Amino acid sequence: MASAPSLRSRLERDQACFGPFIKLSDPAVVEIFGLAGFDHVILDTEHGPLSVESVQQLIRAARLRGIAPMARVPRNDAADILRVLDVGAEGVHIPQIATAEDAHRAVRACYFHPRGDRGVCRFVRAADYSAAPSADYFASANERTLPVLHIEGTEGIDNLPSILEVEGIGVLFIGPYDLSQSCGVPGEVSHPDVVGRMTEACRQARERGVVVGTFIESAEDARRWYEAGVRYLCYSVDVGVLLEAATRALGELRGAVAK
Repeated sequence: MASAPSLRSRLERDQACFGPFIKLSDPAVVEIFGLAGFDHVILDTEHGPLSVESVQQLIRAARLRGIAPMARVPRNDAADILRVLDVGAEGVHIPQIATAEDAHRAVRACYFHPRGDRGVCRFVRAADYSAAPSADYFASANERTLPVLHIEGTEGIDNLPSILEVEGIGVLFIGPYDLSQSCGVPGEVSHPDVVGRMTEACRQARERGVVVGTFIESAEDARRWYEAGVRYLCYSVDVGVLLEAATRALGELRGAVAK
């Protein structure tokens, strides 16, 4: 079992943690973000083409370079959650949490008894293929696993008081793009209505002692949401980072020879 401090423990110490979403299946991409010093990656099986098998390979790369492997599943489904946890994900991003019932179902799927009802199998990568003693594996998994619940619409924001009463939430993640659509301004993540709802959600979560996360695309975003109480800061997407860097480099090169 991994002995390094878990991402969960760092967030509980109020540390800011940064990490990108990953859509590319090459393990080198995860290694590069680890070498750059990022805290985590989110392996995306909802808005990306990654399979559970490819997620397992990316998790190996993450562990090699000391970066926490998280995974995003396509739905609030116990089987989807179980599969990424069994291959070694440190936590799970679970989409479209709109009610306390949704939150309760998501959280229980992430933990073993007595905290939940996650399916039990020791012959998986997360348990060192049965080499880890059973009691140690179950206890460590319950201690380290980080359920990241996505609030992505106005219904979830309105139901936040009851959602926050659910025990076991690791991170309350506010999805600005889906929220903007739910507010009737798709893509306008800086719209006052979107920012206002997100800020109020941050306030409520912090009052309850729940870690808050969101998606950011710039240092300005990081500063704004850190000041609002966000500590789980998910920066951009691997393909976007690559496109931005390539575009900037080409612009500089063309500028250099045009003079």
